[in-house]
Amino acid sequence: MTETKTDKTILKALRGEVQEVPPIWMMRQAGRYLPEYRATRAQAGDFLSLCYNPELAAEVTLQPIRRYGFDAAILFADILLLPQALGADLWFVTGEGPRLSTLTSRAEFDALKPASDVHEVLSPIYETVSILSRELPRETTLIGFAGAPWTVATYMVAGRGTPDQGPAHALIAEDRALFSALIDRLTEGTVEYLSRQIEAGAEVVKLFDSWAGSLKGQDFDDFSLAPAKRIIAELKARHPGIPVIAFPREAGDRYIGFARATGADCVAVDNSVSAQWAAEHVQVDGCVQGNLASRHMVTGGQALVDETRDIVRAFSGGPHIFNLGHGITPDADPDNVQRMIDAVRGG
Repeated sequence: MTETKTDKTILKALRGEVQEVPPIWMMRQAGRYLPEYRATRAQAGDFLSLCYNPELAAEVTLQPIRRYGFDAAILFADILLLPQALGADLWFVTGEGPRLSTLTSRAEFDALKPASDVHEVLSPIYETVSILSRELPRETTLIGFAGAPWTVATYMVAGRGTPDQGPAHALIAEDRALFSALIDRLTEGTVEYLSRQIEAGAEVVKLFDSWAGSLKGQDFDDFSLAPAKRIIAELKARHPGIPVIAFPREAGDRYIGFARATGADCVAVDNSVSAQWAAEHVQVDGCVQGNLASRHMVTGGQALVDETRDIVRAFSGGPHIFNLGHGITPDADPDNVQRMIDAVRGG
């Protein structure tokens, strides 16, 4: 029997179906822990060149699917391509990570392009999605993604990643209207970006709010929850039926009700909360994704197998997509990934 779109295990979970074996993929599954990825990245020259080369970006997206047979492939790109498309300068420092031109004034905000102008820069990303939609195995779900506005804004204000997102919090305190305007522009740009990914063939999209945990109270409502709600509502208006996974990382108690409040079809949870807690408080609203600690991909052993099985068991009463609590790290052992998959699938 030929696999049809509705048979795909990820899509079943996102519709709320409970499956005996949960579907599985990994955040950053195309990454430096794989020798084939390192070889392709060297061929591209640098990280940004890899992101903007549709053939090579598609190749690294496909590599973990060939090696492991994950149930989903996630587009290979970076959350900071959107601010670059809006007019920010972006570059990567080897061994240190991304750098951006900073945005801390109204004049710098006024210099940004409108959200409708992002597509010229981002068109290679849509081509990568098109290639993947043709080349992925029929049973494999294609996930598109973007950074959530708050997380992207923290990089734009600071010009780099920061441990506590202090510069963004300082700008909120100093000029909340300016920061809100930036969030609005990023929200509009994210809708445009994800909408085009969907048109190119993405079957699911995911919003990565990696720094949501540093927002508290009204700031969480205004800068994490509200933008997610707007993005999801607009995407579903343009593309009825498109499933959306939201990942407000380290949201703690704010994971509770996040799916209901935003319209997300699934909430990904990190490993700062237990699977048992998430099953009790988050899975009651629908699909949950997660949440094995990434360190197990480095350390392996029986602890990896036991923890994997515990998570599968904890979430077995509802819809679940197995994943890590965050991205796999470059020092991970590729053999441990296979051990995790075997533990999930009963091997």
